[in-house]
Amino acid sequence: MSEESLPDDIGPAHADALPEYAERVLDVTELIPPGRVMTYGDVAEWLGEGGPRQVGRVMSLYGSAVPWWRVVRADGLLLPGHELQALGHYRAEGTPLKGASRAAEGHLPRVDLKRARWEGGEHAEGHT
Repeated sequence: MSEESLPDDIGPAHADALPEYAERVLDVTELIPPGRVMTYGDVAEWLGEGGPRQVGRVMSLYGSAVPWWRVVRADGLLLPGHELQALGHYRAEGTPLKGASRAAEGHLPRVDLKRARWEGGEHAEGHT
């Protein structure tokens, strides 16, 4: 991903401080209740800035300190390379999952977005 596709305050020039956009993405991530998820696009839409790729970039650079498994792909697939760790969190939190078909790679379930998606609820009021 090129640096041009990120909001202005994310980039190598700000390596010593957490960029403002990244802080906002991480703040939203911390609001998502256990057992619920938002997609990368949901987070960007809620913030009114950036898009799924920008949120994904923030999560890849800074997301380890927050419940990163609660921000998911729009298709519900588990994050490549982190599938088992995420699955452990989903099971512990009771996140709704869809069973994997035998044709699915690794036979791993997906997040059931219809049941697990969080719209912001009462925690979102007055935030942004």
